[in-house]
Amino acid sequence: MPSAVPGPESFPASRGPDPVRPLPPRRSALWPAILTGAMAAGLAAVIVAWTVSSTYERRLDALNRDADQLKIEVRNQQTIIAILRDPATQLVALAGLAPAPTARARVMWHAHAGGLFVASGLPQPPEGKTYQLWAISGDNAPVSAGVFSVDVNGTGSLAVRPLPGVSTVSAFEVTLEPAGGLPAPSGEMYLLGKS
Repeated sequence: MPSAVPGPESFPASRGPDPVRPLPPRRSALWPAILTGAMAAGLAAVIVAWTVSSTYERRLDALNRDADQLKIEVRNQQTIIAILRDPATQLVALAGLAPAPTARARVMWHAHAGGLFVASGLPQPPEGKTYQLWAISGDNAPVSAGVFSVDVNGTGSLAVRPLPGVSTVSAFEVTLEPAGGLPAPSGEMYLLGKS
């Protein structure tokens, strides 16, 4: 008679205990925060570097402009020194006339290099007017040596270029002319000096 209790052969073979599956690794919230912070710090560093670079470029451009201006000034000073050293340079003192009796001026003049005119004590010209320096050679008509303005103290200067056709100057004069000057003097004379 068959037994009422089933034997081991009637049970399927057991596979053993169910395998343990490890839990997926838990992602830490710390790493995304670190990466975000690092990216923000990198971006801030790039922005700061760009700003500093732009500031330095502007400063460098300003320094280059200053250096160029200084080079021009040095060349002008060297020209003046060369004019002063040359025995052919004329030094002419101009005295103030009736409109500005206390005004004074000097011209350093060299036929081939030009020269320098410096004045003091001139009144401010009226609106639309300017001072004009004239070179007179013998009995020839005056030749314009340029126009100049004066500061609030009445001081003015003018770099005078060599004048075409003028090798010697017998006198310099300053007149008050319309702004921009004229080809021939028409206004009142303020300064006069003979060499």
